[in-house]
Amino acid sequence: MNTRHDLSQLQWTLTGWMPESWRAMSFDPNAADNAEIHPVPAKAPGSVQQALRDAGLLPDWNVGLKAYECEWVENRHWVYEAHVPGRWLREGPTVRLHCLGLDYGGVVLLNRREVGSFKGSFVPHEFDLTPHLREKHNLLQIVFDCPPRWLGQSGFTPAMRDWKPRFNYSWDWTSRLVQLGIWDSLFIEVSDGNEFGEVRCTTDVDVSTGLGLLHTKGSVSGGEGKAIRVTLQQKGGEVVRCETLTVAQFGGGVAWKELPVKLWWPNLQGGQPLYLARWELLDEKNRVIDSTERVVGFKHVDWQQCQDAPDGADPWICVVNARSVFLQGVNWTPIRPNFADVTEEDYRLRLELYREMGCNILRVWGGAILERECFYNICDELGLMVWQEFPLSSSGWDNWPPEDEAAIGELAEIAQSYIVRRQHHVSLVLWCGGNELQGALDGGKASTGKPIDFTHPLMNRLRRIVARQDPTRRFLPTSASGPRFTARAEDFGKGLHWDVHGEWNPPADLREWKKYWDRDDALFRSEVGCPGASPIDVIRQSKGILAEMPPKPANPLWRRSGTFRYAEGEFYARQVGREPRDLDAYVQWSQERQKQALGIAAKACKDRFPKCGGIIIWMGHDSFPCAANLSVVDFKGRFKPAAESLRAVFRRDNVQPAQ
Repeated sequence: MNTRHDLSQLQWTLTGWMPESWRAMSFDPNAADNAEIHPVPAKAPGSVQQALRDAGLLPDWNVGLKAYECEWVENRHWVYEAHVPGRWLREGPTVRLHCLGLDYGGVVLLNRREVGSFKGSFVPHEFDLTPHLREKHNLLQIVFDCPPRWLGQSGFTPAMRDWKPRFNYSWDWTSRLVQLGIWDSLFIEVSDGNEFGEVRCTTDVDVSTGLGLLHTKGSVSGGEGKAIRVTLQQKGGEVVRCETLTVAQFGGGVAWKELPVKLWWPNLQGGQPLYLARWELLDEKNRVIDSTERVVGFKHVDWQQCQDAPDGADPWICVVNARSVFLQGVNWTPIRPNFADVTEEDYRLRLELYREMGCNILRVWGGAILERECFYNICDELGLMVWQEFPLSSSGWDNWPPEDEAAIGELAEIAQSYIVRRQHHVSLVLWCGGNELQGALDGGKASTGKPIDFTHPLMNRLRRIVARQDPTRRFLPTSASGPRFTARAEDFGKGLHWDVHGEWNPPADLREWKKYWDRDDALFRSEVGCPGASPIDVIRQSKGILAEMPPKPANPLWRRSGTFRYAEGEFYARQVGREPRDLDAYVQWSQERQKQALGIAAKACKDRFPKCGGIIIWMGHDSFPCAANLSVVDFKGRFKPAAESLRAVFRRDNVQPAQ
């Protein structure tokens, strides 16, 4: 029988070292006395930064310019350590450590001897501890070395070869806080060698009959003479089907058809019934020796061309269970730069807000991470479809992805891992190569304008992987996609605007903004935004010693985290005829402006359905307490007034396609 032990329940400590000096521990157990940062309590999962802040060794990086005072953490090595109970290790001959998320590189030690190294935040890491075990008193240490120096918003995409989240090097919505630490679950697995390897599961629906289909396949270690019992059961209800397979059948793949299941619908379109799929490995006496399970649902998705779309245009009408659905939602970014410390409650708070807003889709942006399993579980539950991007993003000066075989191979491995871990989720609707990957309109690579397509060797490789590994889901090379990155008013009516990004900065006179949207011809809008100030309490609680006025780019409070472009004091003066008298007046004006602007854009897109397939707002929530940003949910997880405006559009009676 295989057993797993959750390492989050252990008592972890963290020490900080000048680079490489921790290696003295291998020959001198007392070397820990020489650590620069002596042991402080830590959590796993958890970030180095949060452990230091909890211990009083780092300031609150959300206040004033304190984030600058946290950057020294990047220039040290950090050692997490915990003692593993001996009783865990006597349960089987093979003991493995599974780490679902390590950020970013380093080594694993057991009893001060190196077990293996790791590099890369986007894939799990596994280590065989068996040869290094003692009968008791086993000390596990995970060492993190210095991260890459710069992966931030400005740079060169083809030079980005370190597979670590880029956003927390600073973006135009968060200050620099380069997280280090254990960001996802880790556990020890004790095995007798009879166990499941990879278990795959996808679902679909025959829309002509309304009956479900489940396809499963996988691998088994020590499988001779064994069998696999597969059960599909309505969550908390009756068994739909149960069947015992041979190892060979399981390895070749089995499809269950004509399953009498209830259909899963996006938010506002119907219910979200979920089912439990369970796999049990049986020995010769029909005893369960290993098991695993997934929560699944049943839907079918087709994509159709928008009404009056130009010849050859990509399809942007999402048809779910034979019903055309206008896609409406927000772009999802990590809840915090130290995302290792985010709780399931943090996820649920925001996801329930988006359901209440009327969203039915979230775009998980490519400059961040594959979110934790609980994010997708909650999306399954709430009817929030997920557009999942692979970890690539634009860089401002050159947005062309790498073309060399080494980088393509590394990204292919990441994509494969994403698919294996998340494809069973009914909320997942499409995969995308990354954010704003583009070249020049004239075919060059250095400037911006035309999104990449499948002629790029990386996107061609990723397309083949998705087609082979997850064939029922769509793959996009990038977002925006099609002939143009953004929609220019002078080009309306030319068939150039398919999936576009923008606009983000309305003119001072919103009547001009409305004229733009009244003429819009884009088939889909995967990023649309307008600046809006944070609530007064957020600004005042996070300003520190900085002055709260004036709301202009020259003010350090309003330009920190790169949001200087969203300080619209000049617009206020032009519209009102004077400078704002105080923060209250400015915030009220700014939030009302954002509310009106996003309401205009969302309504215009939804009114054009099915000529337009949807709109996704940039962005959902604040990860940092920006004085102003494009977010519609504030740093504390509350609606800004713009979210109420969107709610009115998103939750109105479904628009029937024009005849």
